[in-house]
Amino acid sequence: MRPPPKTPYTMYALEATEYAKNHGKFEPFHRLMYKAVWEDGKDIGDLAVIQEAAEESGLNWTELKDRLETRQYEKVVMEQYQQAMDMGIEGVPGFVIGNFMFTGAQPYDVFQDVVNRVLSGNQEGVDGDQEGEG
Repeated sequence: MRPPPKTPYTMYALEATEYAKNHGKFEPFHRLMYKAVWEDGKDIGDLAVIQEAAEESGLNWTELKDRLETRQYEKVVMEQYQQAMDMGIEGVPGFVIGNFMFTGAQPYDVFQDVVNRVLSGNQEGVDGDQEGEG
């Protein structure tokens, strides 16, 4: 992961992700957008970057562009944002696994430990750092 040179405006990318979900292309679109920002350092607020990922993942760019211009998915994205804030998530990326909630880039072993604890029914803190949240 290489952070982009500037923090992108992500509203269009988030709205495009909702479109991708609704068209069965979430996973390929998400991976391409993730690669664009974290590997290639591209500005995912740039419609040309979104278009490239959309077309490569098999989405109809003309239709998606229309949805972005009319802000069809703005309300659902803002509702998701508010839900995350209400849960106490204040960073990106944010994760909720079982009763565990944490933000920011984490090492693989943190995810592995949390998943193992959730699967075993142990929802208490991880390495003393994570608190089980309900």
